[in-house]
Amino acid sequence: MAHEAQVVEKAEADFLIICTNTMHKVVPTIEKSISIPILHIADATGEALVKAGITKVALLGTKFTMTEAFYKNRIHEKFNIDVIIPNEEEQNVIHDVIYKELCLGKINKKSRDAYIKIIKRLEEQEEAQGVILGCTEIAMLIKQGYVDIPIFDTTKLHVLSTVDFALNADKSS
Repeated sequence: MAHEAQVVEKAEADFLIICTNTMHKVVPTIEKSISIPILHIADATGEALVKAGITKVALLGTKFTMTEAFYKNRIHEKFNIDVIIPNEEEQNVIHDVIYKELCLGKINKKSRDAYIKIIKRLEEQEEAQGVILGCTEIAMLIKQGYVDIPIFDTTKLHVLSTVDFALNADKSS
């Protein structure tokens, strides 16, 4: 990916975005190989969480995103927000639904109900004030209104943040 980022930079791009949550785990490596900024999906999410007054949030995503530090630590260190994750059994359900259903375009009510149950448990037992849909496909399954706490769709937040950055970058040049 670092090589591809260099190609994008050589094509005179002003910045780079990675349109997936999990692949942001390689951002530090890519940043070392290019001089243009990478607009990090967790930063767009963190800004929205701060704006909403969230101090403790649940993170759903691929098992990599939920268990590895790259996403959780960035939200915690840059935005002072506690990030909690589902237990291992719940992580397996979330991960399997992503790869065995959502990535294939399949939407199942049983899977939606399982996600809702997980989110409600995180809200009630872990005191999550909101939930990050930390995989670009999860928004196909879960929408605001299915649960009581706010949902933060990283895909939408990243796109809006990118557009805002691009429009404001033009004004400052």
